[in-house]
Amino acid sequence: MMGVNRRDFLRIAGLTAAIGMGGKTAFDLLWPGQLDAAEGGVEGWWKSKTPENPLFPGDMAPGNEVPNPAELTAKRWGMALDMRKFTAATRAAVVKACNQVHNVPAIPGNQNIKWIWETSFEHAFPDLAQEYMDNEVHDLPFLVLCNHCDNPPCVRVCPTKATFRRADGIVMMDMHRCIGCRFCMAACPFGSRSFNFADPRKFFPDGKEPNPTYPTRTKGVVEKCTFCTERLAKGELPACVEVSGGAMLFGDMADSGSPVRQALRTRYAIRRKNELGTAPQVYYLI
Repeated sequence: MMGVNRRDFLRIAGLTAAIGMGGKTAFDLLWPGQLDAAEGGVEGWWKSKTPENPLFPGDMAPGNEVPNPAELTAKRWGMALDMRKFTAATRAAVVKACNQVHNVPAIPGNQNIKWIWETSFEHAFPDLAQEYMDNEVHDLPFLVLCNHCDNPPCVRVCPTKATFRRADGIVMMDMHRCIGCRFCMAACPFGSRSFNFADPRKFFPDGKEPNPTYPTRTKGVVEKCTFCTERLAKGELPACVEVSGGAMLFGDMADSGSPVRQALRTRYAIRRKNELGTAPQVYYLI
């Protein structure tokens, strides 16, 4: 049998029979629960990490993760932006840091990819705008990003579970499973997701070489902010927070002593489209 012994033949035959039993059952025999990706569940198809194919955050097989004692963990991650501390230079530095770290392409025209970007008060908070509000607040440029909602509609509509919510509340994207249907984009009320209509690897930010530690994407997939999970795993704060000079706070919403919770106790804060019931976890200190 071309060098295949009886034991190997029986193993191959058994595997073939399992696959013939049908999609979900077969895969459950091979990788228990792999097809059950959902909130707090499996975080994507995993592949071998190579210099040419670095893993996306969350691609490691459950149970096979290499523990890092320096990893930053939380029960529920959240963020607060202190609008009093932002300057034009700070906003530019935040956007640039995010784009460079995550290889966010700079595609000209209306097909640009955005993880964090600047917008007006009316666009960020259409439900809060009013005729006689304070001009100091109304005229501020606001940075917006994925809100990592407690009740994310994007997760519910994704047919392949390429977008999912981790146990710590971070809403993730598994690029390997994304089929480009854009249901998540239609469901997101914040416009926080972008679709790669073109090959993003042709449009690296500032014309620089891509960051080799973060995977590039391909044409036909959706992407968005991930709260820098790859940096949290190394014990580092999100890139935007690191360069913000204290204008962006990040911490555990379940910890009353975290920087975000402390700020929310003493400052008035607003959230984007809070009336929709998605429970955004990005706050704006006014």
